[in-house]
Amino acid sequence: MVSYLSIRDGSGSASDSSRGRSRHSRRGLKPNTYAGTASWLSSVINLVNTIVGAGTLAMGLAMSHMGILLGTLVILWSGLTAAFGLYLQSRCARYLDRGTSSFFALSQITYPNAAVIFDAAIAIKCFGVGVSYLIIIGDLMPGVVLGFNENAALTPFLVNRHFWVTVFMLVVIPLSFLRRLDSLKYTSVIALISIGYLVILVVYHFAKGDTMADRGVIRVVQWASLVDVLKSFPVIVFAYTCHQNMFSILNEIQNNAPHRTTSLIATSIGSAAFIYVLVGITGYLSFGNSIAGNIVGMYIPSIASTIGKAAIVILVMFSYPLQVHPCRASVDAVLKWRPQTFKANGGSPSSSPSRLALLSSSTARPVARNDSISDLRFALITTVIIVLSYITAMTVSSLDKVLAYVGSTGSTSISFILPGLFYYKISDPDSIHHQQLIKDDDGDSDSGDDEEGRVGHGSSKSSTWQKTILRKLSLALAIYGLFVMIVCLATNIIFSATAH
Repeated sequence: MVSYLSIRDGSGSASDSSRGRSRHSRRGLKPNTYAGTASWLSSVINLVNTIVGAGTLAMGLAMSHMGILLGTLVILWSGLTAAFGLYLQSRCARYLDRGTSSFFALSQITYPNAAVIFDAAIAIKCFGVGVSYLIIIGDLMPGVVLGFNENAALTPFLVNRHFWVTVFMLVVIPLSFLRRLDSLKYTSVIALISIGYLVILVVYHFAKGDTMADRGVIRVVQWASLVDVLKSFPVIVFAYTCHQNMFSILNEIQNNAPHRTTSLIATSIGSAAFIYVLVGITGYLSFGNSIAGNIVGMYIPSIASTIGKAAIVILVMFSYPLQVHPCRASVDAVLKWRPQTFKANGGSPSSSPSRLALLSSSTARPVARNDSISDLRFALITTVIIVLSYITAMTVSSLDKVLAYVGSTGSTSISFILPGLFYYKISDPDSIHHQQLIKDDDGDSDSGDDEEGRVGHGSSKSSTWQKTILRKLSLALAIYGLFVMIVCLATNIIFSATAH
């Protein structure tokens, strides 16, 4: 099976490369010889690991607020909207040269002067999530040590959160300096094994029924209150956030054919949705309305539950480099950003730098990708990110409120608003980039035999209405994302005011 998949990937990649060469030759440009090396499976593993995190443990609490029926529907709906955002990203990547896809590159040909804002939001979001991972490690490790050895309290540094944050930073630093996301596939496998253990732990206790004595009331259809529903909604929405790494995966995957990237998205989101629904329902049925935010902490202290806490530590430890990767690329893009002006060319958009970046062979290099950063710049940016995240994790014991606001804005922006706006803008029939892509696609169809060309021409006409609907849906996704952002921010403000 492995050899069969390799042959399929290799043939697909060669086909894509030949199409890329034909497009550049028709433009009279130097062909782009960039080719990805990551397999479909490793791409799925990295994307699933980016999606599934410690938020899995809060799905049961979300179920208690929404009820099983509404909770399940919201989990599936959130997965569907997240998948649509990823799909739009894969569509947008077609407008860029192979291996150059990024939010920065897209903003350069759609909203050039807003590029710095988009990348700054991504950098802040990824930095905040990375810091939260370090804080989780510091909070859980003393309990893990005590679970394995009750006498560990006699050694003060073993139950000190600062000590464990420092120890685990020494582990993640080498991983954070890896240039390619595909290099993290093995650590992602370990992280997914940890998630698998947590799922088995929750399902096992549910099947065993050892939590029924203290179980609260079960809501199947009825929800707690509108406020509680709004409180849990952002948790589920943000649990699917992985869009910051999607462009890196599209750049690195060996076969980037549309059907392969679509199956990649469906498999990743589908796997995450299955885990969330399974853990949410079985965890909620185990404890009812008595369930807490971290379900593992509710089980009777034992070796199994202690291993569960250790699994969470392993999960977030190996997820930290997955946040450093897009954060570094976005910081680099922010530092390189310069305002776009059209005065030198008489205000003609056809000769703008953004168009030249798309069509000129002299600038057809990866934009805002980790591979394009010089060694010194790469090392400096990575070091600054690591040092700042370490200092923040050591000085702040809880980032709940900060992450609530950063997540409401950053996660919603990169999951819904940016993919929707970018595709709506770049797929405009009057857009020069869209017209160029159509010409390339027509040229690819004409380069085949007559029958294939006729079929391609007929299918092109029949799919026009589908592209129109897709463009409208992309705008709807952006509007939906703006709505979610407003609701989440309002909810956070209300809860903060109530807390005081």
